[in-house]
Amino acid sequence: MRGRDDACPGALRLHPADDGSLARIRVPGGLLTTRQAQALGRVAEELGDGRLDITSRGNAQVRGLAAGCGAELAARLRAAGLLPSDRHDRVRNIVASPLSGLDGGGHADVVAWVRELDAVLCGEACVDALAGHGELSGLSGRFLFALDDGRGDVAALGADVTLIATPGGGAMLRIGGPPADAGVASVATGGAAAGGDLWVRSEDVARAAALAAVEFLARARESGTRAWRVRELPARHAVTADGLAARLADAGVEAVRAKHQPAASAAPPAPGPVPGPDGRHALSVALPLGRVSAAQWRLLTGLASRSGADELRMTPWRGVVLPGFAPDDTRDALSELSDAGLVTTPDSPWLGVGACTGRPGCAKSLADVRSHATRMVADTVHGVADMARGVSDMARGVADTVRGVADTAEVGPDTGRVVAAGSEPRPMNGTGADGGRGGAPDPLPVYVSGCERRCGHPGGRWVDALATGDTDYRVTVRGDAKGDTPEAEDGVEVTAEQLAGAVAAARGTT
Repeated sequence: MRGRDDACPGALRLHPADDGSLARIRVPGGLLTTRQAQALGRVAEELGDGRLDITSRGNAQVRGLAAGCGAELAARLRAAGLLPSDRHDRVRNIVASPLSGLDGGGHADVVAWVRELDAVLCGEACVDALAGHGELSGLSGRFLFALDDGRGDVAALGADVTLIATPGGGAMLRIGGPPADAGVASVATGGAAAGGDLWVRSEDVARAAALAAVEFLARARESGTRAWRVRELPARHAVTADGLAARLADAGVEAVRAKHQPAASAAPPAPGPVPGPDGRHALSVALPLGRVSAAQWRLLTGLASRSGADELRMTPWRGVVLPGFAPDDTRDALSELSDAGLVTTPDSPWLGVGACTGRPGCAKSLADVRSHATRMVADTVHGVADMARGVSDMARGVADTVRGVADTAEVGPDTGRVVAAGSEPRPMNGTGADGGRGGAPDPLPVYVSGCERRCGHPGGRWVDALATGDTDYRVTVRGDAKGDTPEAEDGVEVTAEQLAGAVAAARGTT
């Protein structure tokens, strides 16, 4: 049983940190108009430290806020449409497939679902028979909704309530995360949800998601545990398919029982151009360690306004998608973004690498983890370059041998590639250099944390680089099918200088 209330920060509840106050601004589905994105940038520049962080839920975070700026911050966000309901500020946690409606993938465009669910959560829509609707403001700031268009990207994030679009319309409603045998990364459910999925009609998606949250709140009250997430409920107070179906029926929402089916599984959007069926392209960009400067954000918002789509989408993988570009304009736009220090190619060593705030911003952190993560990436680049030089030397030796053989026999040169140590070097990312199409498993994501809270770490299996001192780390693989637990009793103890090698070894774990 939890002994305290959820202290998750929001736009109104600021979190005091060593570098000033922190505000977390919920952006359902990561969807921003250009005007809203520009307003966020001005907030960061004029009230904060000039930078914006994108969180693992596609929300925005501003640091370095001065004491006493809360009223002005709230007023600016309300004016931009980023704070539609004070009471529901922290419960608007909605992730959605970021390429939905842009690339022809999936079974539905879930953007409309995002807006409908946000309206229901904030009480702006008339929802008849939504028993306990007023309770939704009591959801924890950590409770998460996921709207997946059927491709299986955000369905793998272990949300508390997930809706997955199905062929022919409608969606599968799942509560508590994917089952252990699903075709997506698993999360521990602790018996907190049982009995299969429910299919609901497309027009009922938002109400069904809200009612699932109401059912969770009812079970949490019964348990007396003050649970924040579905997976925290004890088994005897689980949210069951039967119980949820009954609540939906009472509200006039048709729900059809269905067995768990293996779901599609899709990687996050790879950086680069994303062709669309309408002849327009989207641009997918990753942000190193999820942070952008004021100048970088101005570039992103400027390109969003130039594209004609007037839209910017933040992703749960700390990236940005810019829709609406003519094919001829994508190369110049990507070049501008790359020159500004953003990631625009799928082979970048920054992909899949994350870190918490660390020192000096967080008093609990034992180390300056962002500097160490940056060094780790640089050391990885240097290591690949050294390997490439070794391969080049080896290739020259092979070429000399081939020439010698060719002088004495009619043998053609070997056209195969020479690869050091028997395998090609791969980037430190969650998608292999070939996007995982070559059959090799993708490297695990890695997260560098300054303390055992590991704020913002990824779901699924991941490499945990945990600071144990000013320059010391323990590297472990965590998050197996049994939950967020280490896969070994102890990790590898290394210094910050040795982090790149230890993490590279751990990411190759199968």
